[in-house]
Amino acid sequence: MSSHVPSTPALVVFILFFAMTIMLGSTVSWWRGRTRSGQSDAHGSEDWGLGGRQFGTWVTWFLVGGDFYTAYTVIAVPALVYATGAFGFFALPYTIIVYPFVFLVMPILWQIAHDGKHATAADIVRARFDSRALELAIAASGLIAVMPYIALQLIGIRTVIEALGLPGEIPLIVAFLSLAAYTWLGGLHAPALTAFIKDIMIYIAVLAAVTVIPLHLGGYGAMFATAAQHLPHPPEGHALMPGQSVPYATLALSSALAAFLYPHTLTGVLAARSADTIRKNAVMLPAYTLLLGLIAMLGLMAHAAGVVTTNTSAIVPNLFTAIFPDWFTGFCFAAIAVGALVPAAVMAIGAANLVTSNIAPGLRNNVRASRFVALAVKLGALACVLFLNAHFAIDLQLLGGLWILQTFPALVLGITKLRFSAPAMLAGWAVGTLYGTYVCFHDGLKPTHMLSIGGMHQLVSTGLLALLVNIGTVMVISLLVPGRSRKGATAA
Repeated sequence: MSSHVPSTPALVVFILFFAMTIMLGSTVSWWRGRTRSGQSDAHGSEDWGLGGRQFGTWVTWFLVGGDFYTAYTVIAVPALVYATGAFGFFALPYTIIVYPFVFLVMPILWQIAHDGKHATAADIVRARFDSRALELAIAASGLIAVMPYIALQLIGIRTVIEALGLPGEIPLIVAFLSLAAYTWLGGLHAPALTAFIKDIMIYIAVLAAVTVIPLHLGGYGAMFATAAQHLPHPPEGHALMPGQSVPYATLALSSALAAFLYPHTLTGVLAARSADTIRKNAVMLPAYTLLLGLIAMLGLMAHAAGVVTTNTSAIVPNLFTAIFPDWFTGFCFAAIAVGALVPAAVMAIGAANLVTSNIAPGLRNNVRASRFVALAVKLGALACVLFLNAHFAIDLQLLGGLWILQTFPALVLGITKLRFSAPAMLAGWAVGTLYGTYVCFHDGLKPTHMLSIGGMHQLVSTGLLALLVNIGTVMVISLLVPGRSRKGATAA
C-alpha cells in the first residue's frame, strides 16, 4: 500500500495540539506563581527539579507513566515487532516484571531520600557508602545513560515531523528547540501538568488504531495471517524462533532491572508526596502494560496494511498516514510527539539534578545552572542522534540500559543489610561498565551478545552479562576489603 504525505489539515491539527502542550508546560511556573523574587534559591531549585516533592497519587501516576512510556513505546517497539515479529514483544513481560520491583524497592529509596533530603541516586549512594568516588561514578552513569534515551525521544518527534513533509534537518531542529523551551521554562511541573494530556492523546490514538485498522484490513484474523507472511520464517513468524527464547527472556529481565534506575524514572519517584503514593502507583501502573501490548501490534498491522520502508522508525507514522484521514493523522502525530516531549523533559531534568547535586555540588540550589545543564544534556542527546549509528531506534534505549544497570549493585544492593565495601562497588561498576561498553560497540550497538560456553552458543542480553560481571567483581573484592556504611543509610 502506498502512503501519501499528509495534507494541510494534518499539519494544522499537529501544530495546534503540539504547540498547546508546549505553551501549557512552558508557562506553568508563571501562572502557578512559584517564580516570585521572594522565593529562596533552594526552594526554587527543588521546585524546578523535583516539583517540591508534593505530587500526589494521580499526578505521580501520570508523571511516572508519562516518563516510562515514551517514544520507545510508540515508535521503537512497533518498529522492532515489524522487523522481528514475536521477539519485539520482549518489552511486554519486562513491564510486568518491573512493578513488583517498584512496589518493594522504590518506597525504601524514597524514604531514604526524604529523610536525608536527597535528590538523586548518587546522593543515596553517597549517604550509604560515604564515598565521593562512588558518588561520581553513579552520577556519571546516570548522565551518560540518559543521553541515548533522550536521543530516542528526539527521533520520535523528528519522525512524525518528517512524515508531515518538512524537509532536511528542519524536523530535528524543531524537535530540539521544542524540547529545550519546554524544559527550560517549565521544570518538572511542565511534564507533571501535561503528562495527563499526553496519556489521553496516546490512548485515543492507539484505541482508534487497534479498532479501525483491523476493520479496514478484514479483522484481526486476516491481519495476523497477512502479517505472518511478511515476518521472518513465515508462517510461524508470530512465534519465537529457535534460539530466541534466551535473548528474549534476558532482555526482558535486564530492561526491568534498569527501568527505574534511570534519572527520569527515579526523579518521578522522588517527587512523590509519600512512600505510600509510590506503592499505590506500583499497583496502578500495570494499566499501561495493556496499552503497550496494543501499541506493539501496530508493527504487525503495518505489514498487513502493506507498509514497506527501510526506515523502521517510520513504521507507525506511515501506517497512520495510509489508513486514517489527514486530520486524525495530524492528531496521532501530535500524540506521538507529545509522548516523546514529556519524558524527554523529565530525563533532562533528572540529568541536571545529577550534575548540580553530585558532579558539581557548588551549583546545588542554582536553578539557572540546572537549566543550562539540562540544555547541555539535550545537546549531548542530539549528538547521539547524529553520530550513533543504531540499526533500530530501540537500540539507543538498550544502550542506555546497559550503562544505568551498572548502578544496580550500589543503589539497590546498597540499601540491604549486606555489608559491601565502597571500593568493591566502585570496582564492580568500573569493570561492568567497561566490559559492557566494549562488547556492545564491538557487536555494532546490538543489545545481545553471542556467549559461547562448552561448545554451546547462545545470545544473551549484553546489559545482563555486564551486570553479572559487576556483581561478581563486587563479591570478590568485598571479601578482601571490609565494608563500611554511614549509620542510618540502609534499609530498616
